[in-house]
Amino acid sequence: MAKAKPEIDIARVYDAPAPDGRFRVLVDRLWPRGVKKEDLKLNAWMKQLAPSAELRHWFNHDPRRWGEFRCRYCEELKAKPDELAQLLEVAEKQSVLLLYGARDKEHNNAVALKEFLEKHRSRRA
Repeated sequence: MAKAKPEIDIARVYDAPAPDGRFRVLVDRLWPRGVKKEDLKLNAWMKQLAPSAELRHWFNHDPRRWGEFRCRYCEELKAKPDELAQLLEVAEKQSVLLLYGARDKEHNNAVALKEFLEKHRSRRA
């Protein structure tokens, strides 16, 4: 029987649970407003995996642009194989919590990154 892979979860930094053994990584390019670095208890801040400033400005958290945003963001992620490999390697060994600052819990880069990671992690198996 195949061993279950560790989970990849997401949480808004303002609602983030207390540290619980998961690898906590902030995936936003900019530090979230009003949050102290020591309060997040991060293992990593992988801003290089955040969408480009151009893509972020184009998307502007408009749900009507979500599908196109995901496609464009995936293309950006494919151009960062070393950074992705680093996070995928962690995700093979322990659960990961992707932290983000956006208000919209359904249409943000962490949601798209989680989908991308899960898809590519299954290909590595």
